[in-house]
Amino acid sequence: MHEYTSTARVWGLTCPGFPEEVSRARRWTRDILRDSPLADDAELIVSELSANAILHTASGREAGSFHLALAVSSQVVALSVTDGGGTGTAPKVKHQGQEAEHGRGLGMVSAIAHRVVVHDSDGGHTVTAELFTDVRRGGHPC
Repeated sequence: MHEYTSTARVWGLTCPGFPEEVSRARRWTRDILRDSPLADDAELIVSELSANAILHTASGREAGSFHLALAVSSQVVALSVTDGGGTGTAPKVKHQGQEAEHGRGLGMVSAIAHRVVVHDSDGGHTVTAELFTDVRRGGHPC
């Protein structure tokens, strides 16, 4: 392969910060990954990250939005959600008790994904979850 040629494909979608847009984000993800064995996990991850953006950041306020990016290569499916900011802290995994009704979403994402990275972005945060294609289901790389 030529050193400047990439086999990765990248898609992007910007959604208004309305709750019904979470189902749109799921459908969009499923459509792109329709032939992938990672489609179910990716759909769940996008659903959770999109809902978090709407519920916990300025993305869910008037005129708010969130952006999804989906990159697919032969090694990884990477799902990123960039929120609209408006919070003083970055998203983080919380270990909640069994009775907790909230705060488990990012923990669930980190349990499904092989790697989760949170970056500060322009006025918000980007959460990227990576699913490696060459790792057996439920296994994490060393």
